[in-house]
Amino acid sequence: MIKFCVKLVQRWLPEPFVFAIILTLVAAGLAMPICRQTPLEVLEHWGGGVWNLLAFAMQMSLVLVCGSALAAAPVVKKGISALASIPRTPAAAIALVTAVSALACWLNWGFGLIVGVIFAKEIARRLQGVDYRLLIASAYSGFVVWHAGLSGSIPLTMATPGQALSAATNGVLTEPVPVSATIFDWHNLLTVALVIVAIVVTNTLMHPKKDVFVVDPALLENDPQPNQQFNNLTNQQFTPAQRMENSRLLAWVLSLVGLGYLVLHLGFRGGSFDLGCVIMLFLFLGLLLHGTPLAYVKAFTNSAKGAAGIILQFPFYAGIMGIITGVGASGICFGTVISNACIAVSTPLTYPLLTFLCAAVLNMFVPSGGGHWAIQAPIMFAAGANLGVDPGLTGTAIAWGDAWTNLIQPFWAIPALAIANLSAKDIMGYCLIDLFITGLIICSGLLLWAM
Repeated sequence: MIKFCVKLVQRWLPEPFVFAIILTLVAAGLAMPICRQTPLEVLEHWGGGVWNLLAFAMQMSLVLVCGSALAAAPVVKKGISALASIPRTPAAAIALVTAVSALACWLNWGFGLIVGVIFAKEIARRLQGVDYRLLIASAYSGFVVWHAGLSGSIPLTMATPGQALSAATNGVLTEPVPVSATIFDWHNLLTVALVIVAIVVTNTLMHPKKDVFVVDPALLENDPQPNQQFNNLTNQQFTPAQRMENSRLLAWVLSLVGLGYLVLHLGFRGGSFDLGCVIMLFLFLGLLLHGTPLAYVKAFTNSAKGAAGIILQFPFYAGIMGIITGVGASGICFGTVISNACIAVSTPLTYPLLTFLCAAVLNMFVPSGGGHWAIQAPIMFAAGANLGVDPGLTGTAIAWGDAWTNLIQPFWAIPALAIANLSAKDIMGYCLIDLFITGLIICSGLLLWAM
């Protein structure tokens, strides 16, 4: 079964950019007959959406680049290397990478996505005989729990008071839904625990006994330290400009200012640890640990090479989102059609499950929690209220659906693949197996919650 899935994906899954083009054509081709939209309307929706992810694309690029630059700092490399020396067998390496990645993603998705892949890459450099493709797939598979964790955008949005919540849900939610009814509900915590155990076991069992895909450890080595050319110079030989470029005082002062703001924002102002905070943490820790401005500039520049896929592909996914959410003269939105189809066949027991599956389908075209919230919140919460379904369960079902099909949607894998220097087809065959296993667990968890 594993070999079949791997061969299937390697044969039929194109480069992520080509996959985005195909999804664009599919979304446009379906929107015209289903939503009774003209080609011109679809074109306008696509063009109007293309630049809607610019801010997010910049954030994702910075997560990748700052995270990679931080990992290149000498002290961080030593720590990762020490942790990577723990597993002695390929099976142990796969299990450890999966567990570390999943727990880190549950804490914060941006942190977990980068740290898991960097950790996997270091293990591949140190341990002989471990399958590199499966190792990176294991690091990415932990991403499936992120929306049910502490950085899940939908649960956190539901817990935020204000008029925006009522407006987004068409007045259904007038009071915030606490995270105790979503993220920390025991049904959700049990599902998260079972999913993590399942992917650890599944990924470990998937390691091949022969035909192992390995890479030359030399290809995974990091570049020499950027300030190595100055190691043999004394401070007196530096020009004034070089002394500023290699000033530890400048790096330390700026780093302490940035980290001090984070402490103030999170510890004293009650701010949330969002994606912006993750980027700031990576940025200023990286600057502090590299020691000098020049060393950090060189590490940052070297890491920036991996952001090409994000810069190229995110506008196309934004265009797809424009098609899915666009409303033409007919007054019909493609995302609304999918949601209404789910509602039409639902009962109080099956509604959370069908909401989850609906969100999973939408996620292939709109791989964004914010996009899901905009499309589904006005419809699904009203329908759930009419059926007597707990709003916390409705929101969690949407969140799980948004995260589940990320296992086979290359959108979120782009930063990880850039670090690993692999293509989507290298890991998605293994992720397809994880999709089946975790899907059964999530569906069972939602049915149990609905009883």
